[in-house]
Amino acid sequence: MAASDLARAESLIRTIPDYPEPGVLFRDITPLLVDAAALRTCIDALVEPFAGEFDVVAGIEARGFLLAGAIAIASEVGLVPIRKAGKLPRPAASVSYALEYGTATIEAHDDLHEGARVLLVDDVLATGGTLIAAHELVAALGGTVVGTAVLMELDALGGRDAVGDVHSVFHA
Repeated sequence: MAASDLARAESLIRTIPDYPEPGVLFRDITPLLVDAAALRTCIDALVEPFAGEFDVVAGIEARGFLLAGAIAIASEVGLVPIRKAGKLPRPAASVSYALEYGTATIEAHDDLHEGARVLLVDDVLATGGTLIAAHELVAALGGTVVGTAVLMELDALGGRDAVGDVHSVFHA
């Protein structure tokens, strides 16, 4: 993929100040999702370092679902949705983690087969709490995370220090 295609895709991401609370700069990927060429460029960039190394993609609610679904189809593998607490009719595993303003829990069904090689996908890496919890959740379900990919990493928040090796398409 051409650097110019990635630059164009990145230019479509909007920054919304003070959402969902004052002081936060929300990264709106909706304009990128609407543009088929930009979306395909980003899907290819997310997968590239891990091509052929994973059996299933795990996407974190909510925007991580959108990226993970597209990756699963493009890679011809399955999809495991990682949901916020209370959204699944039969959660098989859950992990709670700390947020800047409280705690949260993520859950998944036990449909992941033992030993599955998992590509973990989310839209944004901020402080890393959600991705750390997702790693724990995949392990609890018997899978092995072979890679972690995010569309955008917010460098100043230090998530990479907490999570470890992460492939980020864009940095802010």
